Amino acid sequence: MRLFTLPRSTRCLHVLCIALVIPASLQLLTQAKGKERPMEHPISYRTIQIDGLSIFYREAGPKDAPAILLLHGLPSSSRMFEPLFARLSDRYHMVAPDYPGFGHSDWPDPKKFAYTFDHYSEIMNHFAEALGLSRYILYMQDYGGPVGFRMALAHTERVEALIVQDAVAHSEGLGANWKARRAFWADRAANESALRTNLLSLATTRTRHVGNDPNVDRYDPDLWTDEFAFLSMPGQADIQSDLFFDYRTNVDGYPKWQTWMREKQPRLLVIWGKYDLSFDLGEPERYRQDVPNAQVHVLDAGHFALDTAADEIAALVRDFVVSSRRDLVSRRAG
Repeated sequence: MRLFTLPRSTRCLHVLCIALVIPASLQLLTQAKGKERPMEHPISYRTIQIDGLSIFYREAGPKDAPAILLLHGLPSSSRMFEPLFARLSDRYHMVAPDYPGFGHSDWPDPKKFAYTFDHYSEIMNHFAEALGLSRYILYMQDYGGPVGFRMALAHTERVEALIVQDAVAHSEGLGANWKARRAFWADRAANESALRTNLLSLATTRTRHVGNDPNVDRYDPDLWTDEFAFLSMPGQADIQSDLFFDYRTNVDGYPKWQTWMREKQPRLLVIWGKYDLSFDLGEPERYRQDVPNAQVHVLDAGHFALDTAADEIAALVRDFVVSSRRDLVSRRAG
């Protein structure tokens, strides 16, 4: 039986077409995986010694660009800001540390280390100094609020603007679901077990992300399973219990933070997830009472709004930084 054979010229053309199609197909496959081009300023993962502790941090972007210092919440780490790094590091110098007891920073023994927000803010101020961050925009989420406001009050001259993402500065912002947590502050011994169940359980860890969002399929379950695995590691319950007991000092500090905002009128962007069950939904507008020119945006998102609204938040941050720097130049010129 004779096999059918293409003419030589046709075979060459056929091979050439395959040679052209295969790279194109590979390129489409790469694009489908979201890897069509590398980040212009890739993230560096570093550690630095601060006050005898190894502090881990993420850093990206041009060193001569406007600096954004990003402070994470519970029970996350600087990892929560990866979506913003991917979208904003082309134009900003972005730095996000892990607090002691979180992420990849040291986890000193609570018997030998004070897990308090005063201590955190002191360490984070030393961290900023060590990195030469003399001027920055402060981005604060959840626990980042009490750390960041303390930093701002201690060194007002360093803070160019504030970005608040689901972080409370008014007692009313804590809402009704903080009843068990307030009981813990009033009597730690009697309420510690209930507090740990309430604060550190898998169900609560999931709820922090999903809240009451009806579209639960928008959320990657790795977000809360990874965080719950972190909370379940040896020593974490003691660390987080100590730190949360100190949260009562934040409530005592709210009037000072409000007074500072009213007197200084910082450039302020407030971003809030409307499905956040951790805090009261009226909190964003309370910031506007302190800073009438604040930009306030309530998004279709949860407590960790970057889970589902990273593109929108990145656009808000870009516009806010541009307008803030324009306003700063105008003030100096005036």
